[in-house]
Amino acid sequence: MSESSGFPGFHSHSYDRDYTRPLFRVASFSDSGDEQERNSPSPRGRSHSMSRTASFKVAAPSRLSQSASKMSMKKLQQVVDEKSMEDEEMELMKEKYTKLLLGEDMSGSGKGVCTAVAISNAITNLYATVFGTCHRLEPLPPEKRSMWNREMDCLLSICEYIVEFSPTVQAMPDGSTHDVMATSPRSDILMNLPALEKLETMLLGILDSFDKREFWYADQRNQSFNESKKSFQRSEDKWWLPEPCVPDSGLSDRMHRELQQKRDQASQIHKMAMEINSSILSEMQVPLSYLETLPKSGRVGVGDAIYRYMSSGDQFSPEHLLNFLNLSSEHEALEIADRVEAAMYVWRRKASTTHVVSKWENVTEMNADGDKNLVLASRARSLLLCLKQRFPDLSQTTLDTSKIQYNKDIGQAILESYSRVLESLAHNTVSWIDDILMADENAKNGHKIRMQKQVFSQFSPQR
Repeated sequence: MSESSGFPGFHSHSYDRDYTRPLFRVASFSDSGDEQERNSPSPRGRSHSMSRTASFKVAAPSRLSQSASKMSMKKLQQVVDEKSMEDEEMELMKEKYTKLLLGEDMSGSGKGVCTAVAISNAITNLYATVFGTCHRLEPLPPEKRSMWNREMDCLLSICEYIVEFSPTVQAMPDGSTHDVMATSPRSDILMNLPALEKLETMLLGILDSFDKREFWYADQRNQSFNESKKSFQRSEDKWWLPEPCVPDSGLSDRMHRELQQKRDQASQIHKMAMEINSSILSEMQVPLSYLETLPKSGRVGVGDAIYRYMSSGDQFSPEHLLNFLNLSSEHEALEIADRVEAAMYVWRRKASTTHVVSKWENVTEMNADGDKNLVLASRARSLLLCLKQRFPDLSQTTLDTSKIQYNKDIGQAILESYSRVLESLAHNTVSWIDDILMADENAKNGHKIRMQKQVFSQFSPQR
């Protein structure tokens, strides 16, 4: 994405990891004249066909009133504009479809990324195109809403053809039965895709609900220093975002309650999208290139101080360990997360030599059977979860980035990128609402102080 700071959870890499949906449905005209224009061999032929249509339309005013002539020309211009928009959408569809087939390698030499990564990039890039410049709590513009729905419908339609086979018995008309292989949607897609589509509908519904609002936005770059000091104070790293403004007396109680309700709803959507994304990433295969970079021992990976805390005693509290580390920035938190995650896989690999584990997420200290490596791996996982909860804006770890980069499962690529962009949109929505609630609180406090000064001035003795 062009503005990495606008989308929490993304790293900046040499390869593009901003990801998108199924492509485009373009409406077509059934009129035979339009078919001739569409099949015209050259731009010159299309313009000639258009001029013939125009001459036919202009000939009518000799028998019609002047007002009817103006209406006819207006309708003609509307048809021309719609046709031009259709042609632009068709060209855009061809371009994106070509990039998917070529794996983003426009040389055609077969050196592009695999299909899963190309689709994942497409979903992320679509999100950046549609929502990258949206920094206000307001409905999505119609043209961007149309682009998002059209292309996401096309990209997600790929999931309709990802199935799994299961044996079943088919009854024949003569009463006999035959064993056949029936198809059904893959279980992970069947469970997660409808949930993600529901979350998307809820998020866009939150934005649509603010078409009539009591607040507005002012571009901070166009404000004087004094005006900026009066209004909402934004952190210096987001100086370029528009400032939310509210009336001098603050928002009404109804609007305040609505904002709080929408914030709680968006926060729940964010948590659900995070959970789906984490589950999909956990199911992805760990790349061999990542395993080759693991340290020789988990103790070397996490360091002596963290290792002693994790290996001492029967009771382990990830909260106490994070308090002991006293992490002051997300950069430090991400560094600790990378180290702990690497150590966790070292301990898991050692434990797998003596234990057969089908799903590591089910391993806890209670069922570790006293194996020190299993215990340490379980504690490392709980520490990672606690770390991500304390830093919800934490970027993807090195392992997550490697999984996405080397993943070849198209279904997992779609679910992971779809959940990730919804997670980012939900996070931004919560942030926008928080900005308005803070501006409302500041305005109400200022109004209260002004009212108190007026009352005090009325009762103070006159000189």
